[in-house]
Amino acid sequence: MNKRIIDILKLEAPAEIEVSGWIRSFRGNRFIALNDGSCMSSLQIVIDSNSFSKNILDELNNGASINVKGALVDSLGSGQKVELQGEEIKILGVSNQEDLQKTILQPKKHSLEKLREQGHLRMRTNLFGAVFRIRHHMAFAIHKYFNDKGYFYIHTPVITGTDAEGAGETFRVTTLPIGKENIDLKKDFFGKPTHLTVSGQLEAELAALALGKVYTFGPTFRAENSNTTRHLAEFWMIEPETAFADINQNINLGEDFLKYLINYGLEHCQEDLHFLSDRGVKEESQLPKDKRNELSLMERMQMVISNDFERITYTKAVEILLKSKPHKKKQFKYPVSWGVDLQSEHEKFLVEKHFKKPVVIVDYPKEIKAFYMRENSDGKTVAAMDILFPGIGEIVGGSQREERHDVLEKKCEEFNIPKEAIWWYLETRKFGTVPHAGFGLGFERLMMFVTGMTNIRDVIPFPRTPNNAEF
Repeated sequence: MNKRIIDILKLEAPAEIEVSGWIRSFRGNRFIALNDGSCMSSLQIVIDSNSFSKNILDELNNGASINVKGALVDSLGSGQKVELQGEEIKILGVSNQEDLQKTILQPKKHSLEKLREQGHLRMRTNLFGAVFRIRHHMAFAIHKYFNDKGYFYIHTPVITGTDAEGAGETFRVTTLPIGKENIDLKKDFFGKPTHLTVSGQLEAELAALALGKVYTFGPTFRAENSNTTRHLAEFWMIEPETAFADINQNINLGEDFLKYLINYGLEHCQEDLHFLSDRGVKEESQLPKDKRNELSLMERMQMVISNDFERITYTKAVEILLKSKPHKKKQFKYPVSWGVDLQSEHEKFLVEKHFKKPVVIVDYPKEIKAFYMRENSDGKTVAAMDILFPGIGEIVGGSQREERHDVLEKKCEEFNIPKEAIWWYLETRKFGTVPHAGFGLGFERLMMFVTGMTNIRDVIPFPRTPNNAEF
């Protein structure tokens, strides 16, 4: 049976091996660099060209797929511990060299935009192979973390009639004719207006109030016409919800969770992380000094796991920003004042310049946060928290939920939310209500942090953005 290259490179020679993969290069009619996607490294295969027919040799081109059998031996050359003496070669798929020259598989440097245009091929490159192997490890680590902590994995609806954050109504789900007036929505498939979900939080709360500790991990949709490096129309969210927990326990969970994921990546993705870190250092050196990250990818990851997260109130954060040099010199693009939502530039200043470590901001003005967040005793703020990371800004947002039925009813009125629309949510506060809290982590934001990629479209296999739904 075929062995994967990641396992072959750990073997001791001699051994009889069968391996399949794609040719990265073929030098001197003798040396094949074969990669099967299981790791960054390729396996060197050494052949005696006199032992193979001209037909076989002519097909050993970049991009072709082959199966090779032979003896694994200690390598005499530098750069690899072992190599394979190719004794039998089977061509699985040829590579037309004329067509290859039009693709990103040709051995030359390509822009990220060019790589996105050929999304069906970009995972074959070193860069995106590294990114998507890390994505797998991060997804596995998320499930492992919560399973080991006693959380239950809950599948929440992709189709919903509840617009949790006000950004989902554009992605309507309907079987009725589009654009016609006087349509009876009761005749629609679900008998009411529905759309793709922005969040599984409200449903996760229902599960937490029965099972104690749950989490969701699935696709969500945000219909914003934002063609930026930080927005996708379809993305993945991790949303844990914990019963009998307050805002401080929620923050503790968020910090522990993030540190676990970063540690897991450093332990299981070393080869890919070093490749991405070295790439990042080279790219940063070509940027103007004021736009460079002061820390490399690996240094940013170490910053997270080596420091306790700084915890400050929103009020204190605003005070710091108002006293800062960028504010006094009017270098912030967006003005700072109590009551406004903090922007990425403010968040990055607090993390990268002022505290030089991850920051948790808590107790936001209630007017700028969602109706379900627990109102504090001051009547002005809610028990909401954001975790800010270097290079990213906000990576986690969460809160203690409003568990008091009378207060939640009042907040529905303040936010003009019809009680009949979320009667089921209100009803959970009537029968054994308890304090509970949760947060949301955008998976792609996490991926941007652990890979150093600066565009969110480059950390998801097939990005969905305005005017783009290819592949």
